[in-house]
Amino acid sequence: MAKPIDNEPNFDLDRFRKLLQLMEKFDVTEANLTKDGESWKVRRGPKHVHYGPPPVAAPPVAAPQAMTPAAAEAPPAPKGITIDSPTVGTFYSSPTPEEPVFVSVGDLVKADTTVCIIEAMKVFNQIPAEKAGRIVEVLVENGDPVEFGQPLFRIEPA
Repeated sequence: MAKPIDNEPNFDLDRFRKLLQLMEKFDVTEANLTKDGESWKVRRGPKHVHYGPPPVAAPPVAAPQAMTPAAAEAPPAPKGITIDSPTVGTFYSSPTPEEPVFVSVGDLVKADTTVCIIEAMKVFNQIPAEKAGRIVEVLVENGDPVEFGQPLFRIEPA
């Protein structure tokens, strides 16, 4: 069992609480801190703080409903695998406005390929594909705000 972090000699619980309050106030879901060789990664969910990737829940099963005429005419939702945003922030398709985009439609990516940057509170997070495949669609525009879990790219598995 891990020992409580508030027993650490240099741990300041009040400063940690303030960090969590700021994360909630500005709707930041992840913070990475490094100082003097020590590294902290804090992630928060909708109503709690958790460490590690978000839990994966089975999709809810809805009862069949009668289709309205508008729903019957709507095109089917695109299928495939998506690369989703791990945090709230602003989507950037390239490292700087002068440089080329990280990935384009048709590009092959590996799990560790950086596909974009998401900026939150002046922290620029490089986002890896986490899946191998070919980019078939870019679902957001450069500079768009994105939400946690929002699909950013659609890929065909390799």
